[in-house]
Amino acid sequence: MQADNSSFHTSLRVIPRDQHNVSRKEISPNALRVLYRLRDSGFGAFLVGGAVRDILVGGHPKDFDVATDATPEQVKGLFRNCRLIGRRFRLAHVVYGREIIEVATFRANIDDGSGDRETDTGGRLVRDNVYGSIEDDAVRRDFTANALYYAVEDFSVRDYVGGFEDVQNRLMRLIGDPETRYREDPVRMLRAVRLAAKLGFEIEAATAAPIPHLAPLLADAAPARLFEECLKLFLSGHAVESFLGLERFGLLSALLPESAAALKSNRSGALRRMVLEGLKGTDARVANDEPVSPAFLFALLLWPAYCRDLMGLQAQGVHTAEAQRRAADRVTLHQLSTIALPRRFSLPMQEIWLLQSRFQQRQRKRVFRLLSHPRFRAAFDFLSLRMAASDEHAADVEFWREAQQHPGELLAHQEAHAHLDDEEGGEDRAPRKRRRRRRGAPTASE
Repeated sequence: MQADNSSFHTSLRVIPRDQHNVSRKEISPNALRVLYRLRDSGFGAFLVGGAVRDILVGGHPKDFDVATDATPEQVKGLFRNCRLIGRRFRLAHVVYGREIIEVATFRANIDDGSGDRETDTGGRLVRDNVYGSIEDDAVRRDFTANALYYAVEDFSVRDYVGGFEDVQNRLMRLIGDPETRYREDPVRMLRAVRLAAKLGFEIEAATAAPIPHLAPLLADAAPARLFEECLKLFLSGHAVESFLGLERFGLLSALLPESAAALKSNRSGALRRMVLEGLKGTDARVANDEPVSPAFLFALLLWPAYCRDLMGLQAQGVHTAEAQRRAADRVTLHQLSTIALPRRFSLPMQEIWLLQSRFQQRQRKRVFRLLSHPRFRAAFDFLSLRMAASDEHAADVEFWREAQQHPGELLAHQEAHAHLDDEEGGEDRAPRKRRRRRRGAPTASE
């Protein structure tokens, strides 16, 4: 089923410079160079999409996209630093050092035979290079807030689909019939949640309504694309709100099915508290321009699934160490069918999980061995995060925090106390029976 928005009513509204806050000071100088050269060469050229939207709501965009009536080949002819990319969408990338200005030709919804468009049997576009007018281009964009065009010739914002008013009202609204647009590209459901979380917008009622029953369509999306979308959802500084949005609209079970099931069955809510606390920390790190590892992120997101699998295997009598390895492999393998998690992230993710049981060990050699492990810091941070689910890890957290600062002194102090205890007990002291603790097993509260 191909989306046809040709009947969607457009009405041009020009918002003059004194009625909006989009300023050239907020626009990349390289984006301005591209806009002016296209204009001076006789082409129409506009800053479009997220950059215009973000500036209007007081943000500071990092990426700048340009829309033009010049074809990709004509753009390449104007810029020596340009390369053409893409099969599904033919685009021009104008490269200035590390900055890339993406230039797209106006696209149309209806193929008159002069373009290049192809859909699969499910209605998803696999190639879309049919060019048209700026009105055509506005209608084929996803959300009204992303269909605003900034013109350098008069510094106005041009709105064809009511996006300016929706931005003012802080609404995410799809252009066209929502169900048709989601079937055309199911990832739009995730984009709706992500942009609403980022901007503090509400998803407009008609745009939100089809999402819960169309969520299973994400199973047909490319796993590599879903991995990239997950990074945008959770590593852009709005992870908590993104997670709550996924829960609210039934998308979490489509994106992270086993974790969603584990969270639902965890009646105490301890696992959910831990996940939200971890995502809160992720947002704080992003806000402070500190790095966040995708391995740690997915260790957090898939931990509920790992805990559930591990307890199931142990209930079957599988030895703890073997159960840990099998649970880690099983959860990773099952998740790969939905999200293409690269091995450079899945392997350290598993290490973070498997190191958790080693924090209960206090023998000198094992302490120093764990302190020197390349994944120690991430695993310790994860252990600290588990405190949000259960405070029974407090003693381990305190020990290893001290061990990092004064490992030799801590162990000497611990051994001295153990020696004194033995002397005070003497021969009359009855041996203490120690209850063996299953190492690495999540507690009932988790």
